[in-house]
Amino acid sequence: MLRVRELAAYIAYLGGEPDQAAEISLDLAGIHHRAGDAEAAYGNVQSAATAWKAVRDPLRGLALGRELLTLWTDLAAGEGPAAEEPDKLESARARMLRLAERARNIDA
Repeated sequence: MLRVRELAAYIAYLGGEPDQAAEISLDLAGIHHRAGDAEAAYGNVQSAATAWKAVRDPLRGLALGRELLTLWTDLAAGEGPAAEEPDKLESARARMLRLAERARNIDA
């Protein structure tokens, strides 16, 4: 069933629904993380990050980004592939700062 959901996330991404793809991938990453499968969780985090980068609405991007960074930070604190690639997490944090700036400009 998890593979079907991964496929649904990919189809959503290809279909121009990156926010839906990110949500599905984040949910899957959480499932794998709770199950102790750091490798699968990180794979889904990477899929979520790819989809998140395609979200054009800065407010929606901020909401998804908070969820993504929370989970990613938890993964990076343990052992596994997320801990071995801190530069990718830092890149996502930098994108959050840019999104926050864009969101402020929208409200201004």
